[in-house]
Amino acid sequence: MDTHKINTASMNTLEIADVPWHRLTTPYGRGTELPHLISNGEYAAIADLIEHQGTLWQVTPWALLFLLRNMHARRPKDITLNELELYHMVVQALDMENPQADSQESVESLTMLLDEKYLWPADSDPEEDELEWEEEEARGYDPVAFWGYYDYSCRLLKQALPDFENVLQHQVDSEVAESLTELVLKLRKF
Repeated sequence: MDTHKINTASMNTLEIADVPWHRLTTPYGRGTELPHLISNGEYAAIADLIEHQGTLWQVTPWALLFLLRNMHARRPKDITLNELELYHMVVQALDMENPQADSQESVESLTMLLDEKYLWPADSDPEEDELEWEEEEARGYDPVAFWGYYDYSCRLLKQALPDFENVLQHQVDSEVAESLTELVLKLRKF
């Protein structure tokens, strides 16, 4: 996977409310509830919405952006196993897709994934959404955009590697340290 850095200057100014969560999909509908779940640290619920059966979704890189930003600002002892499990699930999905990485094309920037052509309609109902999924290629799931969810999720996690290593160095909980060690080793392979 391409591990070029994401333009963090533009991403650092992005607020969680700037992302049109209600127009991005999860395996169970729209991502409308993700800002609330992220702000409350409900990692198990977030994990269910950003990864499902090895698939990453439109919301995945955006949820990771804010989760990793929040992790960077917290004390190492505040990092939990539930949070780390979420990152492990995404890394596992990335690992499953990694052999295809060289042949895949991604969008040029993370913010391009918020282009109108990829967003779902703001005012559709669940029945209209169901019809959209029945299309040959649902909105935002063409090969370039779909690969972008993997590409930018990988880039965000790779950029957070120093943060994971720092948390590991200051971790006193043995279970959390073991989970972090495994995560760091996997991320170093990408």
